[in-house]
Amino acid sequence: MQLNQTARALLKEYASNQAQFFETEDPSKQFAITGPKETALKNKLLEKAGGFLKLITVEDVDQKSGQVIQVGTSRLHTGRKKGGRHVTASGVDGHEYALVETDSCAVVTWDMLSVWANSGKPGDFMNRMNENAMDNFAADLLRVGFNGKVAADTTNPETNPNGEDVNIGWQALVQRDAENQIINLDVYLDPDGGGDYKTLDAMASDLINTKIHPSLRNDPNLVVLVGADLISFEQARLYDAAITPTEKKAAQQLPHSIAGRKAVVPPYFPSMRMVVTTMANLHLYTQKNTRHRKSEHVEDRKQHENSYLRWEGYAVGDYEGYAAYDETKVHLGPTPTPVA
Repeated sequence: MQLNQTARALLKEYASNQAQFFETEDPSKQFAITGPKETALKNKLLEKAGGFLKLITVEDVDQKSGQVIQVGTSRLHTGRKKGGRHVTASGVDGHEYALVETDSCAVVTWDMLSVWANSGKPGDFMNRMNENAMDNFAADLLRVGFNGKVAADTTNPETNPNGEDVNIGWQALVQRDAENQIINLDVYLDPDGGGDYKTLDAMASDLINTKIHPSLRNDPNLVVLVGADLISFEQARLYDAAITPTEKKAAQQLPHSIAGRKAVVPPYFPSMRMVVTTMANLHLYTQKNTRHRKSEHVEDRKQHENSYLRWEGYAVGDYEGYAAYDETKVHLGPTPTPVA
């Protein structure tokens, strides 16, 4: 594995560009990102991960811990009080968030650097370097948000490939603080009627009618987040039931709605999980003035490393607006016959 001379020259140019853009003498040494540069970094990340980050609540906060920011609610705001004025309660007393130090590192090996240096148009190398870092940073924000369970002092990506030990994600927060919003019983999805549910519509309807607060059930922003394996199972069911070529083609398409709500298959979402909530109910917070970057060519490891350090965490705006199945309890097929 060798780094060709073209790549070496482009890496020097890339470092010079980084220094100029971030107004730092040496980007290989950790530097702070504040002010307009901090806003630009945040906005760049929001464009990534299929645009999903633009749909959720992403906020900068002043403190490492504090009260969850409620950006709006579909609960009733209107009424009257005899002899006075009606006031709507916030409903989030004691609902707090906590951030942890979070460190990301996007790596490009010498082999890949050499390939990038010898292909594409002028300027492509610089774009690929920047886009690679942002793509990886943004992907991990969602990966941890959907799969995170704990915030370990030292993480292990080998045993926790989806960031299960990086931070406490949305489902884990609800499980910890409002466990009644998660169905933890074994449930069986069987189109032949031998299980608890025949369709995904029935599964989602049960979540909405039993777990979502009555004032939120008809919120037009409610969506059904559903895992890829559940969608595939539903597609197979529809395809088997289809008769005409048109019906079979329609059955192969991703269902646009489940239980009358928009169906979404988010990136890095557990394949057997189903959640009913609004996108804005999923929160991601970063502490202001804690963002730091470093862009370093590490000869000893034969790679270039783009690092992003900050204090970050997740929150759910309204627990009663989040309902889900524990994916480890969702099964495909009929309910097993009890052993005598």
